Amino acid sequence: MSKTAVIIGAGPAGLTAAYQLLKTSNIKPIIVEELDCVGGIARTITYNNNRLDIGPHRFFSKSDDVNNLWHELMPVQGHPSAEDKLLNIEKPLANTEADPDKQDVVWLIRNRLTRIFFVRKFFDYPITIKLQTFTNMGLRRTLKVVAGYIAATIRKRKENSLENFYINRFGKPLYKLFFEDYTEKLWGIHPSNISASWGAQRVKELSLSRAIKEVLAKAFNRNYRSKTTSLIDQFIYPKNGSSELWNVMAKRIIEMGGEIHFNMRVNGIASANNRIEYITATKSDGTTEILRGDFFFSSMPVSDLIRAFDQVPDKIAEISDALPYRDLILVGLTLQKMKITNTTQIQTVGNIIPDCWIYLQEREVKAGRMQITNNLSPYLPDDFRHHVGIGLEYFCNEGDADWNMEPSDFIRFAIADLSGVDIISPADVIDSVHLRVRKAYPAYFGSYSEFYKVQQFLDSFTNLFCIGRNGQHRYNNMDHSMLTAIEAVKLVASGQGDKCTVWNVNTESEYHEEKQ
Repeated sequence: MSKTAVIIGAGPAGLTAAYQLLKTSNIKPIIVEELDCVGGIARTITYNNNRLDIGPHRFFSKSDDVNNLWHELMPVQGHPSAEDKLLNIEKPLANTEADPDKQDVVWLIRNRLTRIFFVRKFFDYPITIKLQTFTNMGLRRTLKVVAGYIAATIRKRKENSLENFYINRFGKPLYKLFFEDYTEKLWGIHPSNISASWGAQRVKELSLSRAIKEVLAKAFNRNYRSKTTSLIDQFIYPKNGSSELWNVMAKRIIEMGGEIHFNMRVNGIASANNRIEYITATKSDGTTEILRGDFFFSSMPVSDLIRAFDQVPDKIAEISDALPYRDLILVGLTLQKMKITNTTQIQTVGNIIPDCWIYLQEREVKAGRMQITNNLSPYLPDDFRHHVGIGLEYFCNEGDADWNMEPSDFIRFAIADLSGVDIISPADVIDSVHLRVRKAYPAYFGSYSEFYKVQQFLDSFTNLFCIGRNGQHRYNNMDHSMLTAIEAVKLVASGQGDKCTVWNVNTESEYHEEKQ
């Protein structure tokens, strides 16, 4: 291999960049990772034989490149899982010999269900127009929602904030019910102070008008066939959690001649003549190492990347230092059972609620989202027949009271948080884990309005490519992060070109989990 690419970060983007370089070029990738494992914020943690994803994640993509890569690395189950057998569930199994009960490296076929928990009831996510929605809201709330939506269609607001973005699409009452409090819980700031860019990226073209048009069309035309894409009903998921995929990819990278160096934090970047010359990384023992390369890929947080440069214009440094992030505290609990029961027609082991995860909209609950690991894979909890694994996400800022709270105290708080709305009972908790995650969510307020200046500065270095969620300061899904790496490698392999193709990933108008 005649050339070298230094890649900062062994998350989905960094690993994908290395793997694609090895497949499509003669460039050797050298990955530098701060942690002692791969996967970044898409990894799986283990505690006492229980597994829990940071995230969590659904492996679904509209990109053929991403789908082909996933299937290239792991086979889809060709035999029923232990849960399938127990419940006598039939799934569209693949034509493979992959048996989840006999091997670990395998994709499971999983059913998609995500709901909102609000006023002690479940609502569809995204919100749908159907009788159950109105029944749950009650007559008074429903009338206010209808009147508010009509008002929003008559008088459109200037979309200079996330609040106005939501109100234009859903009306003010529905916005206040389902968006205002949760958005402030997530970002720690009111939606009126957040850029509409976040809604344009994450919510896409979902709106109440779209749902109403579908309902009316079906009501007045029995032969109506929807032109609107529907939400996916199934997805694939690694048997033992997200890390299974990244471990397989990392192994392939090393087998193909790439390198991965763990416990190394990048803290210096030397540049000259609009090119990166080398980076300096500090090892866990305090020593430093210089890594030179022909190309550099960065998936580290933009603010940390800019801070590492040897020379940066004052204005760029000022914008970068002020870029906002939200950090994450993850609490995993293993339960004998959940207090809340399954009222759907979906079969589950132990009759647990069938959701992959739930958005917790209750105002008195501080947790923002809860995943049920059994429904992602029956192999994640230590004993899916008798135990339930859940993961609670708490959004915070590094250094605040929640972040600094002792893990044992925070776990007790989380248990009380969920038991207060009768989701769990403290007596049923048999195991727990606590994890802090820095810069989990790049935010869209504050100096983000001037981020384009930072992007222009970074793009001025001809051999530097910014990839992934943190590398682009963009709230990307996992497959979008991988796509940024794929696009960047294409530029390198073809002799480079316009970096807009890398930055433009995830700017399509469709909602991520809609299928054609």
